[in-house]
Amino acid sequence: LWDVTTGENIATLEGHIRGINELSFSADGRVLASGSSGAILLWDMTPYLDPITISEPERNTADINGDGIVNVLDLISVASQLGSVGTNLATDVNGDGVVTILDLVSVAGMFEATTAAPSAHSQTTLTAAAVRGWLNSARSLEISDPIMNRGLVILEQLLVSLTPRKTVLLSNYPNPFNPETWIPYQLAEDAFVTLTIYDESGQVVRTLDVGHRIAAFYESQSKAIYWDGTNEFGEAVSSGVYFYHLSAGDYSATRKMVILK
Repeated sequence: LWDVTTGENIATLEGHIRGINELSFSADGRVLASGSSGAILLWDMTPYLDPITISEPERNTADINGDGIVNVLDLISVASQLGSVGTNLATDVNGDGVVTILDLVSVAGMFEATTAAPSAHSQTTLTAAAVRGWLNSARSLEISDPIMNRGLVILEQLLVSLTPRKTVLLSNYPNPFNPETWIPYQLAEDAFVTLTIYDESGQVVRTLDVGHRIAAFYESQSKAIYWDGTNEFGEAVSSGVYFYHLSAGDYSATRKMVILK
C-alpha cells in the first residue's frame, strides 16, 4: 500500500500464494478485499487510515431561531430581549453580555438579500413605529462597521415596507354581517382617526373616535376598527344598508356596508 499523496510505502500485505486478480475497498474504506485463484482475503485497513475530525459548521450568531436564514423573525426575537443582561444569550449577537440596539442592527446587517420585506405573519408583531424607534436609537451612535451600516439600510427599507404609500379606507369584513364587523384602513401619515356610521337617510348612527394613530396598516381584526352593530345608545340597529365614513387628517372616504339579520 502506498500513500497517494507522498508515494510512501505504508504497508505490505502478505497471504496470497498466487497472483492477485481483483482488489476492492468497502464503502467506508476500512476493509480491503483481495482475490486470487481459489482465495479471497479481507484486510483491516483501519490502522492505515488517517483520523478524520468532523466539526460542526460554525453557527451564524445572527440566526437567532436557528432556522438557517437571517430574517425579520430573528430581528423580532432580538427586539423582544432588548435590555436583557446575562451570559450565553442567543440574542446577544456581539457577546458583550447585554442585548442592545447594536445587536439588533447587526442582525439586520446579516439579512439575506431577499428578506428585507416582512411576511404577513411578521407584520402582526412588527410595526413602523418600532422600526422608526430602532433607527433613531442607532443613528445616535457612531457606527463605522460595514455590516452595521448595511443593517441601517435594511432597517430603512423595512420602515418603507411597513408604511403605506397612501391613506385608504378598505371594505369592511364580513359584509353582509350580523351583528359585528371590522373596518380596515391604511394610514400613510400619523393622524387622528374618526369613523362615523350613517343610515340610508343620512342620520348619524354611531361615531367611533379612534384617536391618534401612527402611519401603518390597520387591517387585521386586532388593528381594524370594530363595530358591534349598535347605535350611540347601545341599541342594536336594524337590518339594512349603512355607510361608514373615515376621517384621518386631510383624508376622508365613505363606503357602504349591509347588516343582514
